[in-house]
Amino acid sequence: MKLLTFLSEGKEKFGIKTEEGIVNLEKALQLHPNSRIPIEMNDIIQEGVTGLSLLGEYLNSLPMDHYYIEDEEEISFGPAITSPNKIICVGLNYRKHADETNSSYPEIPILFNKFTNTLIGHKKNIQLPRVTSKVDYEVELGIVIGSKTKNVTVSEALDHALGYVTANDISARDLQLRTSQWLLGKNCDGFCPLGPYLVSKDEVGNPNDLQLKTTVNGEVRQYSNTSDMIFHCDEIISFVSHHLTLFPGDVILTGTPEGVIMGEPEDRQVYLKSGDEVTVEIEKLGKLTNYFV
Repeated sequence: MKLLTFLSEGKEKFGIKTEEGIVNLEKALQLHPNSRIPIEMNDIIQEGVTGLSLLGEYLNSLPMDHYYIEDEEEISFGPAITSPNKIICVGLNYRKHADETNSSYPEIPILFNKFTNTLIGHKKNIQLPRVTSKVDYEVELGIVIGSKTKNVTVSEALDHALGYVTANDISARDLQLRTSQWLLGKNCDGFCPLGPYLVSKDEVGNPNDLQLKTTVNGEVRQYSNTSDMIFHCDEIISFVSHHLTLFPGDVILTGTPEGVIMGEPEDRQVYLKSGDEVTVEIEKLGKLTNYFV
């Protein structure tokens, strides 16, 4: 199942992608009420796998009616996850990315965080901050947590995932490397596009074997596979859960592969500028495009 948020009449709405188009759940429930189905994405997420199961049953029984089918080309996407309790990121988690930045492989996951001001949706403009001249892209697989998760083993970890999302961990390299803490370079407004969809884990299968790609103005810059991760998704969830509790809707960004601008020789580093179009794509999850202004 592919879930999404979109804006309509100035309000955030919850949608489900189908072959006929995007089901506007609020409108569908007006015609076909079901008290067990919440109309908010966050409420579904809080129900975890049970919530997805109920939603799937409702969707299968729903007649397709133009009243609540939206044209995907015309909707205004919001971030796939709108209000996570936490956005946790893993740094230097691909072997070839560590190689291109002349970094040693970490012995334990390197964790940092993003805040909710960074969240933005598919096809949205991202304003380049005045305080930086070195804005970079990073395609990343995002794990969305589906149940309270604490002290889980590696073998149990993926049971606690609700689904996955395409993410772009946008980074201002000059701000990021100004101090030993990466916070400023990672948390400018709009620096965490998520989407277009939250894809349920049953549609994804093994998250440790997915193709990733980034294009800038149509030119392929990153092309890799999550199998190059140093710490795989199950290992990351387990590791994080032994240090802090994860809750439904929390997002973990799992690192980026080689091909970032910072990995190029200095004389070939051309950072993002106004007018650039960046698309990050992950197999089975969809393409996420943003425009820099």
